[in-house]
Amino acid sequence: MSNSQSVKPDSTITCPHCGHSQTDTMPTDRCQFFWKCPSCESLLKPKEGDCCVYCSYGDTPCPPIQEAEEYGDGCCRS
Repeated sequence: MSNSQSVKPDSTITCPHCGHSQTDTMPTDRCQFFWKCPSCESLLKPKEGDCCVYCSYGDTPCPPIQEAEEYGDGCCRS
């Protein structure tokens, strides 16, 4: 079984400023550092200690973190 079969590709990200929620398909090969809220136009960045906006504001962590949790690998931090 490959890593991609166990990874959930979608996450619902919620803006902490206005509460807008949106389900997005996350990139599988990298972390997403910024997300612009389509409602209030706030630019979200990861919280300290998180690698991406999905880990900070989404209901599902990013694919590299999901794989790290399952297989003990590192994240995509650079």
